[in-house]
Amino acid sequence: MKSQQYKYRTLEWHQVLNGYSMGIFPMGEDDGSIAWYEASPRAIMPIEPDSSRMKISRSLKQVMKKEKFNITIDKAFNEVIKNCAARDTTWINELIISAFKDLHSRGFAHSIEAWDKDTGELAGGLYGVAYKGAFFGESMFRTVSNASKICVVKLYEILKQNNFILLDIQMMTNHFEQFGAIEVSKRSYLEILDRAMSVKREIVI
Repeated sequence: MKSQQYKYRTLEWHQVLNGYSMGIFPMGEDDGSIAWYEASPRAIMPIEPDSSRMKISRSLKQVMKKEKFNITIDKAFNEVIKNCAARDTTWINELIISAFKDLHSRGFAHSIEAWDKDTGELAGGLYGVAYKGAFFGESMFRTVSNASKICVVKLYEILKQNNFILLDIQMMTNHFEQFGAIEVSKRSYLEILDRAMSVKREIVI
């Protein structure tokens, strides 16, 4: 992963969308600024109609059958991003939080939440941005095992149902690799991104 040379002290919602459309994304720096990054290879989760289905492990299928969580959409965006940022080391600083809350208020940023049925507490979640034919995944958290994974499965189902072209996860993680995520070259990623930016999709539940 590499960044542009410059750091910035402001971040507006429309700048995030413009950056995504060009293949770059913002990350917060330790000094409170942000820098723009690109990842090559780029990690994506195949979601187009001719792609293979998401891989769900037997153990996760068992958890899903037990229905331990209530899953909601956009019910606790602020709580989700706050929990995602609550780590010893994080790139989600105040500039990122402010810009993404603004994106959420404008209908671009979305969260998926998993609530523990026993306690009623937020057990996990994820957030990202839906723009044209792409969903740009940003971060996820969990306080209960498998809660965030179930949110990923729900996101995948929603994007497939609404014919999204791209589910961008930026950099590969163990969780997404288990789900069947792949890495593509910068050139291949930009080709997919170009197709995603040429269509209009909406998250309809």
